Amino acid sequence: MRRLIVTEFMTLDGVVEAPGGEPTHPHAGWTMPYGTDALYAFKLRETMEAESLLLGRKTFEGFSAAWPGRDGEFADKMNAMPKLVAASGTGDLGWNATRIQGEVRTAVADLKEGDGGPILVAGSATLVRSLLVWGLVDELRLLTYPVMVGGGLRIFPDDREKWSFELAELERFDSGAVLHVYRLAGS
Repeated sequence: MRRLIVTEFMTLDGVVEAPGGEPTHPHAGWTMPYGTDALYAFKLRETMEAESLLLGRKTFEGFSAAWPGRDGEFADKMNAMPKLVAASGTGDLGWNATRIQGEVRTAVADLKEGDGGPILVAGSATLVRSLLVWGLVDELRLLTYPVMVGGGLRIFPDDREKWSFELAELERFDSGAVLHVYRLAGS
Protein backbone atom coordinates (compact mmCIF):
# COMPACT_ATOMS: atom_id res chain seq x y z
CA MET A 1 0.00 0.00 0.00
CA ARG A 2 1.26 3.47 -0.92
CA ARG A 3 1.25 6.44 1.44
CA LEU A 4 -0.43 9.68 0.38
CA ILE A 5 1.53 12.64 1.74
CA VAL A 6 0.21 16.20 1.56
CA THR A 7 2.86 18.92 1.75
CA GLU A 8 1.82 22.54 2.14
CA PHE A 9 3.36 25.93 2.71
CA MET A 10 1.01 27.64 5.18
CA THR A 11 0.66 31.00 6.90
CA LEU A 12 -0.23 31.35 10.58
CA ASP A 13 -3.81 32.11 9.53
CA GLY A 14 -3.99 28.87 7.52
CA VAL A 15 -3.60 30.28 4.01
CA VAL A 16 -1.85 28.12 1.39
CA GLU A 17 -2.50 30.39 -1.59
CA ALA A 18 0.31 32.05 -3.59
CA PRO A 19 3.34 31.09 -1.48
CA GLY A 20 5.75 31.55 -4.38
CA GLY A 21 4.50 34.72 -6.01
CA GLU A 22 1.48 33.49 -7.97
CA PRO A 23 -0.68 36.45 -9.10
CA THR A 24 -3.82 35.33 -7.24
CA HIS A 25 -3.17 37.03 -3.88
CA PRO A 26 -2.17 40.59 -2.87
CA HIS A 27 0.56 39.19 -0.57
CA ALA A 28 1.90 36.58 -3.00
CA GLY A 29 5.40 35.28 -2.33
CA TRP A 30 5.00 35.26 1.43
CA THR A 31 7.44 32.32 1.81
CA MET A 32 10.35 34.10 0.12
CA PRO A 33 11.84 35.95 3.12
CA TYR A 34 11.93 32.74 5.17
CA GLY A 35 13.93 30.37 2.96
CA THR A 36 17.00 28.76 4.51
CA ASP A 37 19.46 26.12 3.36
CA ALA A 38 17.98 23.65 5.87
CA LEU A 39 14.44 24.33 4.65
CA TYR A 40 15.47 23.86 1.02
CA ALA A 41 17.29 20.64 1.99
CA PHE A 42 14.08 19.33 3.57
CA LYS A 43 12.08 20.11 0.40
CA LEU A 44 14.71 18.37 -1.74
CA ARG A 45 14.73 15.30 0.51
CA GLU A 46 10.92 15.17 0.51
CA THR A 47 10.77 15.36 -3.28
CA MET A 48 13.52 12.79 -3.80
CA GLU A 49 11.70 10.31 -1.53
CA ALA A 50 8.42 10.59 -3.46
CA GLU A 51 7.67 8.27 -6.34
CA SER A 52 4.95 10.36 -7.94
CA LEU A 53 2.99 13.60 -7.71
CA LEU A 54 -0.77 14.00 -7.42
CA LEU A 55 -1.85 17.52 -8.34
CA GLY A 56 -4.94 19.60 -8.83
CA ARG A 57 -5.40 21.39 -12.14
CA LYS A 58 -4.30 24.87 -11.04
CA THR A 59 -1.17 23.64 -9.27
CA PHE A 60 -0.33 21.43 -12.25
CA GLU A 61 -0.65 24.39 -14.61
CA GLY A 62 1.65 26.51 -12.44
CA PHE A 63 4.21 23.76 -11.93
CA SER A 64 4.23 22.68 -15.58
CA ALA A 65 4.89 26.28 -16.62
CA ALA A 66 7.71 26.73 -14.10
CA TRP A 67 9.67 23.48 -13.80
CA PRO A 68 10.51 22.27 -17.34
CA GLY A 69 12.87 25.21 -17.92
CA ARG A 70 14.82 24.63 -14.70
CA ASP A 71 17.74 22.34 -14.03
CA GLY A 72 19.49 20.85 -11.05
CA GLU A 73 18.73 17.89 -8.81
CA PHE A 74 15.35 19.19 -7.58
CA ALA A 75 14.15 20.22 -11.05
CA ASP A 76 15.37 16.97 -12.61
CA LYS A 77 13.28 14.97 -10.12
CA MET A 78 10.22 17.21 -10.54
CA ASN A 79 10.41 16.96 -14.32
CA ALA A 80 10.96 13.18 -14.40
CA MET A 81 8.47 12.14 -11.74
CA PRO A 82 5.16 10.69 -12.99
CA LYS A 83 2.22 12.99 -12.28
CA LEU A 84 -1.47 12.28 -11.90
CA VAL A 85 -3.71 15.32 -12.31
CA ALA A 86 -7.27 15.92 -11.16
CA ALA A 87 -8.44 17.86 -14.21
CA SER A 88 -11.28 17.52 -16.67
CA GLY A 89 -10.66 17.42 -20.40
CA THR A 90 -9.19 14.98 -22.85
CA GLY A 91 -6.08 16.62 -24.31
CA ASP A 92 -2.51 15.58 -23.63
CA LEU A 93 -1.16 17.27 -20.50
CA GLY A 94 2.52 16.83 -21.27
CA TRP A 95 5.17 17.09 -18.53
CA ASN A 96 4.98 13.35 -17.78
CA ALA A 97 1.39 13.72 -16.55
CA THR A 98 -1.88 11.86 -16.99
CA ARG A 99 -5.42 12.82 -16.03
CA ILE A 100 -7.37 10.97 -13.40
CA GLN A 101 -9.94 8.83 -15.18
CA GLY A 102 -13.34 8.50 -13.55
CA GLU A 103 -14.18 9.61 -10.03
CA VAL A 104 -11.23 11.22 -8.24
CA ARG A 105 -11.98 9.59 -4.89
CA THR A 106 -12.00 6.08 -6.36
CA ALA A 107 -8.96 6.68 -8.56
CA VAL A 108 -6.86 7.95 -5.64
CA ALA A 109 -8.00 5.13 -3.36
CA ASP A 110 -7.04 2.62 -6.06
CA LEU A 111 -3.69 4.33 -6.56
CA LYS A 112 -2.95 4.03 -2.85
CA GLU A 113 -3.78 0.31 -2.94
CA GLY A 114 -1.14 -0.31 -5.61
CA ASP A 115 2.54 -1.02 -5.27
CA GLY A 116 5.14 1.69 -5.13
CA GLY A 117 6.54 4.55 -3.14
CA PRO A 118 4.95 7.61 -1.60
CA ILE A 119 2.53 9.82 -3.52
CA LEU A 120 3.22 13.49 -2.84
CA VAL A 121 0.47 16.11 -3.11
CA ALA A 122 1.84 19.66 -3.23
CA GLY A 123 -0.34 22.76 -3.16
CA SER A 124 -3.64 21.78 -4.81
CA ALA A 125 -5.86 23.29 -2.08
CA THR A 126 -9.20 22.17 -3.54
CA LEU A 127 -7.97 18.62 -4.14
CA VAL A 128 -6.39 18.41 -0.68
CA ARG A 129 -9.61 19.55 0.99
CA SER A 130 -11.45 16.67 -0.73
CA LEU A 131 -8.72 14.14 0.08
CA LEU A 132 -8.98 15.10 3.76
CA VAL A 133 -12.78 14.74 3.77
CA TRP A 134 -12.47 11.34 2.10
CA GLY A 135 -9.93 10.14 4.67
CA LEU A 136 -7.28 9.43 2.03
CA VAL A 137 -4.43 11.50 3.53
CA ASP A 138 -1.90 9.45 5.49
CA GLU A 139 0.43 12.29 6.38
CA LEU A 140 0.23 16.10 6.53
CA ARG A 141 3.48 18.06 6.23
CA LEU A 142 2.64 21.64 7.12
CA LEU A 143 5.51 24.08 6.71
CA THR A 144 4.13 27.03 8.66
CA TYR A 145 5.56 30.50 8.11
CA PRO A 146 5.48 33.29 10.73
CA VAL A 147 3.22 35.56 8.70
CA MET A 148 -0.51 36.23 8.36
CA VAL A 149 -1.93 37.40 5.03
CA GLY A 150 -5.53 38.14 6.00
CA GLY A 151 -7.32 35.45 4.05
CA GLY A 152 -7.04 33.25 1.02
CA LEU A 153 -7.33 29.61 0.03
CA ARG A 154 -7.13 27.08 2.84
CA ILE A 155 -6.97 23.29 2.78
CA PHE A 156 -9.06 22.47 5.82
CA PRO A 157 -12.66 21.39 5.21
CA ASP A 158 -15.65 22.94 6.98
CA ASP A 159 -17.60 19.68 7.22
CA ARG A 160 -17.45 19.46 11.05
CA GLU A 161 -15.97 15.96 10.91
CA LYS A 162 -13.26 15.05 13.40
CA TRP A 163 -9.99 13.51 12.24
CA SER A 164 -7.24 12.61 14.70
CA PHE A 165 -3.63 12.99 13.69
CA GLU A 166 -0.46 12.26 15.64
CA LEU A 167 2.53 14.59 15.64
CA ALA A 168 5.35 12.60 14.04
CA GLU A 169 7.99 15.29 13.55
CA LEU A 170 8.61 18.91 14.44
CA GLU A 171 11.44 21.03 13.06
CA ARG A 172 12.10 24.74 13.52
CA PHE A 173 14.12 26.55 10.87
CA ASP A 174 16.34 29.56 11.64
CA SER A 175 13.98 31.86 9.72
CA GLY A 176 11.08 31.08 12.07
CA ALA A 177 9.31 28.68 9.70
CA VAL A 178 8.24 25.46 11.43
CA LEU A 179 7.62 22.03 9.91
CA HIS A 180 4.82 20.04 11.53
CA VAL A 181 4.47 16.46 10.30
CA TYR A 182 1.23 14.75 11.29
CA ARG A 183 0.18 11.20 10.55
CA LEU A 184 -3.41 10.02 10.53
CA ALA A 185 -3.94 8.29 13.86
CA GLY A 186 -3.79 4.55 13.40
CA SER A 187 -2.26 4.65 9.91
